[in-house]
Amino acid sequence: MEAEAVVKDWWLYHGTGEGADRRARLESGSPPPWRDFTGTPDPGYAPPGCEGPAWERTRRRGEGYVPDEQEKDVVNTALHLRRPLLITGKPGVGKSTLAYSIASDLGLGPVLHWPITSRTVLRDGLYLYDAIGRLQEAGLEQLRRPAAPLDRSATAPDAPTADTARAADTARAAAPTAAGPEPAPAPSISRYLRLGPLGTALLPQDRPRVLLVDEIDKSDIDLPGDLLTVFEDGGFVIPELARLAQEDPTVAIGTDDDPDAAVRVTQGRVQCRYFPVVVLTSNGERDFPPAFLRRCVRLHLEPPGEEKLALIVRRRLGIDVEAGGEYQELVRDFIDRAGDGDLATDQLLNAIQLRLAGAWSAPGDRDRFLKTVMQHLTGPTA
Repeated sequence: MEAEAVVKDWWLYHGTGEGADRRARLESGSPPPWRDFTGTPDPGYAPPGCEGPAWERTRRRGEGYVPDEQEKDVVNTALHLRRPLLITGKPGVGKSTLAYSIASDLGLGPVLHWPITSRTVLRDGLYLYDAIGRLQEAGLEQLRRPAAPLDRSATAPDAPTADTARAADTARAAAPTAAGPEPAPAPSISRYLRLGPLGTALLPQDRPRVLLVDEIDKSDIDLPGDLLTVFEDGGFVIPELARLAQEDPTVAIGTDDDPDAAVRVTQGRVQCRYFPVVVLTSNGERDFPPAFLRRCVRLHLEPPGEEKLALIVRRRLGIDVEAGGEYQELVRDFIDRAGDGDLATDQLLNAIQLRLAGAWSAPGDRDRFLKTVMQHLTGPTA
């Protein structure tokens, strides 16, 4: 089919997997001069690779996505320009899954996921700082230290004279620590700092990580504008570390993948080397400022047609829709019902999975089965 047959030489992302050679081209490719960043990787830090449970979740979710030619064109445009990819479309058309498909196809490791709500601010994505925890630990450390012994030498039967008072003051000034132990040092700030998903994606590396910024249209009105500077600079400063730069210029902190990863941050600044593959999704609940849109490559996903649905079913469930009349009917039912209100593609997959299990197989169950499994997400019957 056309969706599987079209291949262009300049494409890095194909959506078919086995992309080691294309990943090598991605890593060695020259960025536009205005997207060339200078971060230095920490030799002691190794980002998650293509193994482990997190990678398996990314791979399983991404390998079932079926991109068409237009989608591949736009995704590869964003990869070459090293710009964020803003994907719009109705719920359930596969916007988030496309991010996993890019990571799976090019072997870029587990997807970093940043879900957005109306309360999300930029710092939530950059880093987390447990200031209260640090203060509590400092207080507990003071309590653990032994109390200073009570100096009873000043208590005498006779009232002290001016000479003895001056002598005592002189002694205290000469030995200021004699009254008790030195104050306990504050606990290291590194224990209370951790990079967020955006901050982790911006770590300097020789290959990009994939960051999914999910449902950015739900954000506060200021968040898209706040992201502009980070996207343009390819980095950010952690003020809590910058203030300590003279005393402790390099601090090792955790990442969104692993709080114990201990990646080193110098002078409080995180600066990328390769701009991450940033995928922002939007259900179209709001408009974005022109300055934000100008810095993104935009892709609008339409609901899949019959041919693409058949490909998705084959890749996800191993079912050849054209070979089974019942499954063809379910695809047509899905398309017909989608005309009266939005449906998500996974609702069709749920229906076929139930049929494979023998559920809802009685002759009189069909209408109730469709209403139950393919319930509209929008519209009068939602």
